[in-house]
Amino acid sequence: MDMAAGWEWDDTLFLGTATYYRRGRLPYAPGLTDVLAEVLNLNGRGRLIDVGCGPGILALSLAHLFSEIVGVDPDRGMIAAATREAAERGVTGKARWVRARAEDLPAGLGTFTVATFAQSFHWMDRDLVAATTRDMLQPGGALVHISDVKTESRTADGLPHPAVPYAAIEELVRHYLGPVRRAGRGLLPQGTPGGEAVVLARAGFTGPERHVVPGGQPLERTADDAVAGVFSMSLSAPHLFGPRRAAFEADLRRLLREVSPADRFSERRPSTELFVWRNDPAEPA
Repeated sequence: MDMAAGWEWDDTLFLGTATYYRRGRLPYAPGLTDVLAEVLNLNGRGRLIDVGCGPGILALSLAHLFSEIVGVDPDRGMIAAATREAAERGVTGKARWVRARAEDLPAGLGTFTVATFAQSFHWMDRDLVAATTRDMLQPGGALVHISDVKTESRTADGLPHPAVPYAAIEELVRHYLGPVRRAGRGLLPQGTPGGEAVVLARAGFTGPERHVVPGGQPLERTADDAVAGVFSMSLSAPHLFGPRRAAFEADLRRLLREVSPADRFSERRPSTELFVWRNDPAEPA
């Protein structure tokens, strides 16, 4: 298993977070869809598989660029949310949602032109999933690893409202859940792993091509948005608080009120980082 020593995935990792995900998570940088369309020469044909799709945020934003999108996620709530959103957008006919772990692939899903991993790869047995995904991609297909740019500073300086007090929120979560990061039924003292490039090169992909979609656009958020953001995270999933959940939320809302009595917060969209890896037909597995 590629994850941190002593930790094993379990099905409570994102239990109960799907309800909060779309509202709570900051959006990807605007222009992400256009950059992907240009870089991958997308034209409305081909098939996309989004692995660890969550409630379908990325896959549905790309639906118009493919003839079919397939989202895979082990969480029942995420699959239900993606199914509802696809229906609301009128794309049910070209969208398929599969409740499965990435390690269960290929699961009879066929071959694809593009595979995306949007802030999900670190939860998987990465060597196994990378090799399987390469087998599922057509020659010349692409695997795209997508994440927020972690190194940029995104202050609310110059914006009209106070910043979301993330450091104080993290301290409050630690007060309730302990100092070591929670993850499902286990703990992640060292956090999630990095080093995706080594894993993907080892699986035989060529690349990567790096593209950054610039963020920085101002956003206005409310306390409800901030609370949803906390409950959308694996490390502070609702079930982890048990019978103290109501008390935690009350303390969280009190903290937010103290920072912004007007219930308005400012922050900036993160930039989005894309690493494109090719399944080079000249490099057989």
